[in-house]
Amino acid sequence: MRAFLDGCEETGPLHIVIARSAATKQSRIMDRQYYVYIMTNPTRTVLYTGVTNDLQKRVFQHKEKLAPGFTGRYNVSKLVFYEMTPDVRSAIEREKQIKGGSRAKKIALVNTMNPD
Repeated sequence: MRAFLDGCEETGPLHIVIARSAATKQSRIMDRQYYVYIMTNPTRTVLYTGVTNDLQKRVFQHKEKLAPGFTGRYNVSKLVFYEMTPDVRSAIEREKQIKGGSRAKKIALVNTMNPD
């Protein structure tokens, strides 16, 4: 801990609290999982792509129409594809990549996980 504080002005135990807090926050960030997911409606005519750090909660929100907007308007309620990543930036990049692809590419991606 002393090496961590080298070069800091010593004003008391506050530095230790701050150092522990930063380390704890970094640990929580590294332990997170992020999900890129695709959902559809019952007739499978709509595809919705999103990112979340709590997939179960997010799917529930879509099914119960707790999130106003596109998914509620088009009755998006069935999870058909997801990928996990520990890095939020890569999850957002992947979401953009999927959203930028054609419908055929999205369906092919869904079929890799969910062939029915």
